[in-house]
Amino acid sequence: MKEIVRSTLREIVKGALYLYCKIVYRMKIIGRENIPKEGPIIVCGNHKSFLDPPLIMVTAKRKLIFLAKKELTRSKFLAFLGWVFEVILVSKDEKDITTVKNSLKILKNGGCIALFPEGTRKGLEKGEKVKDGAAFFAVKTGVKVVPVGISGGEKPFKKVYVNYGKPLDYSSYKGKKYADSEEEKKELEKVTEEIMNAIIMLTNVKD
Repeated sequence: MKEIVRSTLREIVKGALYLYCKIVYRMKIIGRENIPKEGPIIVCGNHKSFLDPPLIMVTAKRKLIFLAKKELTRSKFLAFLGWVFEVILVSKDEKDITTVKNSLKILKNGGCIALFPEGTRKGLEKGEKVKDGAAFFAVKTGVKVVPVGISGGEKPFKKVYVNYGKPLDYSSYKGKKYADSEEEKKELEKVTEEIMNAIIMLTNVKD
């Protein structure tokens, strides 16, 4: 019964958010055909505002499970939305074992996860180090990464663009053995940079 209620609420909230983004932010979706219709994927976008998760959630046409900071639960409303959308809460330790296990389980079962490599809003602008969580899941599972660049929409009625790029294939990394932790770290940094560069390229949208 609980899952039926959650599923119903999810569709209602998604519908309301879609209308809100379409009317208030004149949302324009680009490249949605790049999102595989079946199989596990990891969706990664830039994080410029509170609007980013809803924008991706309502435009991907796939059920996405977002990874979000545990601070989300401080607000009862956000905690409620987290429950509705089955958000995976992440602790300060980005390699939290529970988070990793839950995310890997979703991907193994053909599901989709979504996260922001910046780790926080406007992380790049703040000079924050880009997190390697997305790269870790991609390398570990071989699941494709779908980059998405969000731009515009700084204020209501200013058009916002949600631009999906072609999937990045890291299947060749699956099962790879590393000589030591330093080699693995460098590999993750390389993949993280590739993902982030793809996202940044997708934010350069012109009418």
